[in-house]
Amino acid sequence: MTSSPTRGGRRKDVERPLGYQESRKLARHPDLAQRRRLAARTDVRPEILYFLAEDPSPLVRREIAVNEATPAHADVLLARDGDEVVRCELARKIARLAPHISVNERDQIWALTVEALEILAQDELARVRQALAEALKDVAEVPRHIIQRLARDVEQAVCVPVLEFSPLLTDDDLLEIIDSSGVSGAVSAISRRAQVSGDIADAIAHARDEDAVAQLLANPSAQIREETLDWIVERSREVEIWQMPLAKRPKLPRRAVRRLAEFVANAVLAMLHCRDDLDADTADLIDKAVRARMENQPPPVDDAAQTGADTAARPKTTAGGPGPAERKPVDRGHTVGIVHRLHAMGELDDERLDFELCSGNRAFLTAALSLMAGIPPALVTRIADSRSAKAITALAWKAGLKMRFAIKLQAQFGNVPLREILQAKDGLDYPLSEDDMTWQLEFYAG
Repeated sequence: MTSSPTRGGRRKDVERPLGYQESRKLARHPDLAQRRRLAARTDVRPEILYFLAEDPSPLVRREIAVNEATPAHADVLLARDGDEVVRCELARKIARLAPHISVNERDQIWALTVEALEILAQDELARVRQALAEALKDVAEVPRHIIQRLARDVEQAVCVPVLEFSPLLTDDDLLEIIDSSGVSGAVSAISRRAQVSGDIADAIAHARDEDAVAQLLANPSAQIREETLDWIVERSREVEIWQMPLAKRPKLPRRAVRRLAEFVANAVLAMLHCRDDLDADTADLIDKAVRARMENQPPPVDDAAQTGADTAARPKTTAGGPGPAERKPVDRGHTVGIVHRLHAMGELDDERLDFELCSGNRAFLTAALSLMAGIPPALVTRIADSRSAKAITALAWKAGLKMRFAIKLQAQFGNVPLREILQAKDGLDYPLSEDDMTWQLEFYAG
């Protein structure tokens, strides 16, 4: 077995060398398997491969389409082949080889390669154009006009990969597409690009595409100007899908955090509460907002956020002073009172405990689990400190909580190692028997 050079400088192992006359004979062989094997070889003369590009069997032509030794003028022929699989395979091969065409080869075959790409980019079947777009989406060494055409394709499956990944699209290209494209998902794809400039972010924000803005906010590398972010924050009162990505966004301005705390959903407020980059004043405001929610009171009004004034943040640390997110001491009596009021109103359930779990409010969880399970708070603490998956699962069961929440409780309240966490039986049920769970509680009760 030997190796033969192919277009793009690659080499491929081949079988026993064939003479020209033998190759011609095999190319006309009535046995389909013989012709397919010949079509897959890279050591036969280009004219033989070109001849096989017109073989009556699509199985033979598919082998020619993927063969890296196939001459470029045969690729042009195959780009118009009646078999869509042939055209898809050809698109992938050309996209793979185009960046590797040498300088010496470029003048000889580049024009034919571009011609084949142009034909494929205009193929009547979206599946073929999609195959080409997927193959070319992150390739820089292809003609820009091919990428431009694919980026403006009317099919989502074709334009989205190119819009999200192609390095050949300029900001001017993207702005024009944002302004004119009617394809669902096109603007969202631009939102996910590795580099999104301030101008592009402004255009996305005002494109009347709510999903695209959510994707933009979730993109940590997107450069969003502060005035644009302020506009998005205000609009997020009505567009709730923007709230969570806003709360998770790195380096969120203090004014935005404070404004969001006034109206976001509980889970989003919990996410803000968990941030570790808040200055002391903002952390205190979020604490007050959480307490107000717990007591069903209106949120605290932040004058700085209302007026847009963003006063200088305190230093992260000062000599003998607090850090950026220092919290006020927990008033346990106050917390127990809130828990009892919520229980009396029938609002102490999985959803409320999930909110407090995400907030890291262990005092609330301890008081709530104690009340709901009918056991002393000290026993709740002992079970949580045990890091026992079975004991914490039994505690959740005793409190009347769902097994799905018990999984979270094991991980976040009991710090149970991931590999030891008990999973739900059949996706919903407790995996332990009632006798087993009762025994667990009695064991820790002593």
